[in-house]
Amino acid sequence: MARDEERQARSKEDPIVGGLPDFPGIIAAMKLTPGIGVHLRGLADELLVRPYEGCTLSRAERELLACASSAANDCFYCMDSHGAFASELLLRQKVPGAELMVENVKHRVHEGFSDKMEALLHIVEVVQRGGRALSHHDIERAREFGATDADAQLAVLIASALAMYNRIVDGLRAKTPGSADAYRGRALEIAEHGYVDPRLQSIPR
Repeated sequence: MARDEERQARSKEDPIVGGLPDFPGIIAAMKLTPGIGVHLRGLADELLVRPYEGCTLSRAERELLACASSAANDCFYCMDSHGAFASELLLRQKVPGAELMVENVKHRVHEGFSDKMEALLHIVEVVQRGGRALSHHDIERAREFGATDADAQLAVLIASALAMYNRIVDGLRAKTPGSADAYRGRALEIAEHGYVDPRLQSIPR
């Protein structure tokens, strides 16, 4: 099944766990209890927004790693949402070919990226297969291309956290929009405010 057809098919699925709040994707889990929402949003903000000592990655690059992690797990909600967030941040940086970069990440194509970014994308995809599948060679290759230890740490942390988010969304069969365009409003807010700011109100539909 083609990717767009699969996205449409998933958008028609009903949740398989009862009692979920009427929200899509990870937002449904965040709305289960105030504490769950605080921690899920806080972890995303820590990994994808806040300064991380020694990290050389932009917010857009961190979002691309989150998108790649979700693509490797075939989680459409997280793949499309983080892809939209990355795209908005790249456009604000006036990076040429931003939309194509995001589409390449969704299809696990590494063309158009620096050697450093390609090595980090490879790390997150390997971690999705299993943490112990990651090798010393994978890390050394990223270092050779200019990645810092902090960059490699974040790549593993983002991949691992997204594996949890992906499994929450797909395990609950939380609602998934039928179009990647559904995340544009939320992307504007995420780019402006991050994940924990109360001004984050847009809901993908």
